[in-house]
Amino acid sequence: MTVRLHWFLPTSGDDRSVVGVTARDSLESRTTARPPTLDYLAQVARAAESAGFEAVLTPTGSDCEDSWLTTAALIPQTSRLKFLVAFRPGVIAPPLAAQMTATYQRLSGGRLLLNIVTGSDADEQRSYGDFLDHGARYARTDEFLELLRTAWSGESYDFDGAHYTVRGGRLRRPPVEQPPVFFGGSSDAALPVAARHADTYLTWGEPPEAVARKIGRVRELAARQGRELTYGIRLHVISRDTAEEAWAEADRILATLDPAAIAAAHERFRTSDSAGQRAMAALSGGRTDRLEIHPNLWAGFGLVRPGAGTALVGSHEQVAQRIEEYADLGIEHFILSGQPHLEEAIRFGECVRPLLGHRLAAA
Repeated sequence: MTVRLHWFLPTSGDDRSVVGVTARDSLESRTTARPPTLDYLAQVARAAESAGFEAVLTPTGSDCEDSWLTTAALIPQTSRLKFLVAFRPGVIAPPLAAQMTATYQRLSGGRLLLNIVTGSDADEQRSYGDFLDHGARYARTDEFLELLRTAWSGESYDFDGAHYTVRGGRLRRPPVEQPPVFFGGSSDAALPVAARHADTYLTWGEPPEAVARKIGRVRELAARQGRELTYGIRLHVISRDTAEEAWAEADRILATLDPAAIAAAHERFRTSDSAGQRAMAALSGGRTDRLEIHPNLWAGFGLVRPGAGTALVGSHEQVAQRIEEYADLGIEHFILSGQPHLEEAIRFGECVRPLLGHRLAAA
């Protein structure tokens, strides 16, 4: 399986410990060693580009800068790097999203990828004015993606759905190249939507056997639709010259976490209406003594961080081996991060990427 490498843009700020501890933090109350200034984010983007990453994932939510505006500002700061822009269908009307993506493709020279995020923490969803329950949100996303692709055709259309109604719709300047759609979700409501609409299905970093079961289900559902998807995974990395150095760094990060914050986060995560978030919480069980859940797969980030909670930890050779293990399951896209993101992008590019040379997609 070919490997395509992507990095992460830290629009919540950057640090040497865990960033993104809670979605309930505000930008005003957040303190990080490196604020998400345009200058710093440009440094990270250029480092990722130089290190050979294809794209950077830019998150969405109340704890980070807006993904559309931030990445648009970085287009002239880079030359070939693509931007995997995360956004929530419930806060943008599909015809407007179609226009935004078409404009972005023209301004960037075709460097846009889309990451559809159906929902997150229920309280945060409501803070954006979204009061739909879990199942209804995925039904709305289903309509959103159908309508988005209809608009991209450039043809005139009407649309009647449970969540959207459009009369006389037409995108007068459709994108020459439609941006690929990345989509994640672990629930029974999410997987059929992925099978119908996604180009790439994304999973968080569970152990390989769990990942194999999940993408097997999506592959089967997609086949019923006459479709073939690609697959991706979201992981942190702690890669060092030796395994001992890598695990020492993991231990250092663990020592910075407040036990009270761990307990509070675990209670919130295990009762989340997100099936993926509950799965992440279950990997550690809120405990700090059994965090290596598969060889070189560490659940320490998920003790306090929502979303992606696992890291590949080990020597550069071991990290490369684990990436190849996931690739053997059919995973093509690896969306990685390491804190701080500037230095770790360079380290990965210099030390791990060459070990994957026979796997890498052609530039």
